[in-house]
Amino acid sequence: MKTLAIIPAYNEEESIVDTVEELKALAPQIDYVIVNDGSKDNTLAVCQEHGYNVLNLPVNVGLTGGFQAGMKYAWENGYDFAVQFDADGQHRPEFIQKMVDAAIDQHADIVIGSRFVTEKKQASARMTGSALISGMIKLTTGKRINDPTSGMRLYDRNMIKRFISESDFGPEPDTVAYLIRRGANVVEVQADMRERSAGESYLSFSKSISYMMRTCMSILFVQWFR
Repeated sequence: MKTLAIIPAYNEEESIVDTVEELKALAPQIDYVIVNDGSKDNTLAVCQEHGYNVLNLPVNVGLTGGFQAGMKYAWENGYDFAVQFDADGQHRPEFIQKMVDAAIDQHADIVIGSRFVTEKKQASARMTGSALISGMIKLTTGKRINDPTSGMRLYDRNMIKRFISESDFGPEPDTVAYLIRRGANVVEVQADMRERSAGESYLSFSKSISYMMRTCMSILFVQWFR
């Protein structure tokens, strides 16, 4: 079973080498493609210098567009699974195979690398937002997702095809909720994560609040009109 790690990268020159080298060392059976999303720093040059497999987008199209470019690459190159893998060092490659095994054993369409299968959520504003999104997904689908904001998600080939066929499919919790309602089997496996190793997160406190509100509104209302 061929598995591709899709690594969206925007201004990740400080972390991309460590991320890719760790992936190659700890999960050599997993292929990868870096999607350079119009970075303004030296991300592309660093990738080229190290001979990494990279798709270069000339302008920044955002996470959804960049991830879909990676999914198209996965589809055209015959991959059975594709996993979103952050360029900033937060995701740990040793958990990818566990996600693949879960997909095969449980016939899952989507496998989420979850921080909260065996661990409890800590009390914080971010975790409160995560719990709210979990509640919205449970309300609209009947399915409990413990870590809906985890960006480490594995998709099977059927899901890969759907992502390249739907222009508004992004790697976000509202898309997962929509796919659950359309019959997708979604499971979670425990996966530990780290803080980003370099750079700054796109989501400031204010942007995090806005993200949570948009996501909940999309799950409750927008997704029903797709």
